[in-house]
Amino acid sequence: MREIAGVAGLRQLTGQHVALSRWFDITQQRVDTFADATEDHQWIHVDAERSERESPFGATVAHGFLTLSLLPAMLGSALHLAGIRMAVNYGLNKVRFPAPVPVGSRLRARLDIVAVDDAPAGAQVTWAVTVEREGDSKPVCVAEFLMRCYP
Repeated sequence: MREIAGVAGLRQLTGQHVALSRWFDITQQRVDTFADATEDHQWIHVDAERSERESPFGATVAHGFLTLSLLPAMLGSALHLAGIRMAVNYGLNKVRFPAPVPVGSRLRARLDIVAVDDAPAGAQVTWAVTVEREGDSKPVCVAEFLMRCYP
C-alpha cells in the first residue's frame, strides 16, 4: 500500500503511475448479489447453464457496473491518503468496458493521477484507472474517475 501525504503529495504525483490495487475475485455469488442489489438479472450474468449454451462468452459475466463499483475498494486497497479526513467519489468523465469479465476472473486496477485541481475546501483528483483481468492483455474497464479530497 502506498502512502500519499495529503493534497500536496497528490499534486506531486500528477502525470504519474501511482499504484496497483490488490486482486479482486469475481465470483458468481458476487455477481448474483450485485444483480439482486441493482435488480439487473439479465441471463448473461445469472444463468450459468444458458450462458454456457448461448452466450458468446461461454460463461456468465460480471455486470460492467459491478466492475465500476469496485473502483473505490481498489483505490482503498492501493493507497492511504495521510492528512485527508474525507475522500468522496465525485463522478466519472469517461467509462468504457472494452472486454467482458467472465465469472472466475481476478481483477485489479492500475491508478494514475491525471490532475489535481482546487475544489471548495479541498482538491479534486482526476484518476486514470485501467482495470485489468489476470491473464488478459486487454483491459476490462477504462475510466476517468473523479475524487474530492478534504484535508
